[in-house]
Amino acid sequence: QVQLVESGGGLVQAGGSLRLACAASGRSFSDTNMAWYRQAPGKAREFVAISGYLGTTLYLNAVKGRFTVSRDNNTHTLYLQMNNRKPEDTAIYYCSVLEFWGQGTLVNVSS
Repeated sequence: QVQLVESGGGLVQAGGSLRLACAASGRSFSDTNMAWYRQAPGKAREFVAISGYLGTTLYLNAVKGRFTVSRDNNTHTLYLQMNNRKPEDTAIYYCSVLEFWGQGTLVNVSS
C-alpha cells in the first residue's frame, strides 16, 4: 500500500521561507517521478514542480527561481523548498507519485 504524507505547512509572512516534505512508503520510488501540486481556494489544482527519477526538474513558471524541488531516495522523501513566498502561493500543497496522492498540507502566506 503506497502512502504519501506531507508535512511542513503553516503560516509564513510574504518573503519568508518554508520547506515541505513528503514521506513516501509502500514501495521504492527511486525509478519514479515525484511531483508537487497545489490548490488555492476556489481554484483548480495545478502543477508546481516535478523531480524526475533521472535527476531532471521542472517548475511552474510562477515559482521558478523561488522554489526548489529535491528528493532523497534513501529515505523516500520528496522536498519543496519555498523561498520569497508570495500571498498567491497560499494553497494546499499535495505530493503525487504515480496515481497516488497525499492528503495535502496547508501553506498560508500573509502579506
